[in-house]
Amino acid sequence: MMHAIVPPYLLARIAATREPTWARAAEAARATLETPREYRPVRSRLRMSIEEPGTLVVESGPAPDRRISDAQRLERLPGVRVRGEDDPPTGDSAVDEAFDGLGATFDFFWDAYQRNSIDGLGGPLLATVHYGRDYDNAFWNGERMVFGDGDGEVFVGFTGSLTVIAHELTHGVTENEGGLLYEGQSGALNESVSDVFGALTEQHHRGQSVDEASWLIGAGIFTDAVEGVALRSLAAPGTAYDDDVLGRDPQPAHMDDYVHTQDDNGGVHINSGIPNHAFYLTARALGGRAWERAGLIWYRTLTSGTVPSTADFSTFARATLASAEAEYGEGSEEVDAVRAGWTGVGVLDDGSDDRA
Repeated sequence: MMHAIVPPYLLARIAATREPTWARAAEAARATLETPREYRPVRSRLRMSIEEPGTLVVESGPAPDRRISDAQRLERLPGVRVRGEDDPPTGDSAVDEAFDGLGATFDFFWDAYQRNSIDGLGGPLLATVHYGRDYDNAFWNGERMVFGDGDGEVFVGFTGSLTVIAHELTHGVTENEGGLLYEGQSGALNESVSDVFGALTEQHHRGQSVDEASWLIGAGIFTDAVEGVALRSLAAPGTAYDDDVLGRDPQPAHMDDYVHTQDDNGGVHINSGIPNHAFYLTARALGGRAWERAGLIWYRTLTSGTVPSTADFSTFARATLASAEAEYGEGSEEVDAVRAGWTGVGVLDDGSDDRA
């Protein structure tokens, strides 16, 4: 299943507009929706380490292996390779922004959780820019990041948003850790995990505390013509945009407003607002730098191997409680914060009973 940052319902709204000033955007949205994208699932790898007795092992921090290609406005992958790890900046903003964003995401996962690249094994970080003509999306295809340039009327391009880059790369992390089925509540969790670590990557890069952070996903990808600041908000789901053409951000922040729909794989981009807000409430209760405690609990949960691919919200909530207890101890401030976060969005009633 393809993972794209701009949800189909939003593209459908743009495609349906009859506003003459947004004719190019409407055509671009229609073309984006109709463009097939090949998905290349991650194949599992054997993780093995062998050391000979008496061998001196030198440990040092790993470095990313970034490889950027240019699709040259064609819908063909991977495109022409234009920048590698030892190459200087090209002067093409999309190429250089993608390169920097991949590096910032790599740095975040290594610095915060000692994860060596998306696969945990130091695998290369691949990206293609200038995909298609006026292409209104960025996506993870199971192998690489792919960026469109936007239509210039609604979207200005996607490489300039670190949260977009880190969000999509986190889909790769999720896949490598066993995956979350991309439909219904497990799919909304899949999207939420990417939003969480997308936000945390930006906060880590900027050195921001919980209170200093924007908690927005996709800030800066809209043109000035759009009434909105981003695609989604973890702090206040449902408030990221409110525009005559795009409509209003449909994300709920509480189970009382859960959206039952068959569209968008059962509302994976919509209902992700609920676990997103649970994480925000947890991080806010703990304060400081969100990736250090709240983020670590979510990362431990994702990589624990105990979360089924079909997990619903309550299953994931209980798993985060177990991770918090294992990391910090039963009755700790961290456990209380996690419980309060999930209770605050109506997934848990008292820390054990679910409403999902």
